[in-house]
Amino acid sequence: MQRTRIKICGLTREQDVHAAVAAGADAVGFVFYPKSPRHVTPQRAAELIALLPPFVTAVGLFVNASSEEVAATVAVAPVGLLQFHGDETVAQRAAAAAAVNRPWLSVFRVKGDTAAHELLEYETQCRASSRLFSGLLFDTHVEAYGGAGKVFDWSLIPKDLAHRAVLSGGLSVHNATGAVASVRPCAVDVSSGVEAAKGIKDAGLIAQFVAAVRSADSVEPNAASD
Repeated sequence: MQRTRIKICGLTREQDVHAAVAAGADAVGFVFYPKSPRHVTPQRAAELIALLPPFVTAVGLFVNASSEEVAATVAVAPVGLLQFHGDETVAQRAAAAAAVNRPWLSVFRVKGDTAAHELLEYETQCRASSRLFSGLLFDTHVEAYGGAGKVFDWSLIPKDLAHRAVLSGGLSVHNATGAVASVRPCAVDVSSGVEAAKGIKDAGLIAQFVAAVRSADSVEPNAASD
């Protein structure tokens, strides 16, 4: 059985960290973008990270932050993985990761006219830029940063790339099973799809989302496409 990794992003409260861990999340995300309704300070993130058990990864989401800002944040909030979600160049993302010696995810915001070869070319560029590059996270392109809760055309993701990529963008309890069954990503990332309000997670929705992903995992890939 495939085991799709699950990240619950945009956590701001202790009870939401506990709910994510209890449901079986592999990673939790903290948003360090001040304009986001899910923003937390490094100090607040550090308090929440201290609640995590071993083998649950804390991820820091940054938007157009300088290497110095990333370093100052990580010095207080010991995230294990960086996620760059702004308009940073590949070189800027690689430099920020190098400054704190952390692996990093590079977010690719998919547009309606994005071609599959662009995703492969971007991954090659990122991988060549840094030994710390961990993979791509695909989200929907909108004017806002940090996730918009909108779905893009999943069929754009090449099959030979999907198994090492993270799928995001408009995932919810209602479409998670279909998304995982059709794309077969390495991992999924959800935020607004498991919320009662912006920045306030719903423990029931988190548990249901994890169950929806596991439902897809339990089906053989060939059977899902029949």
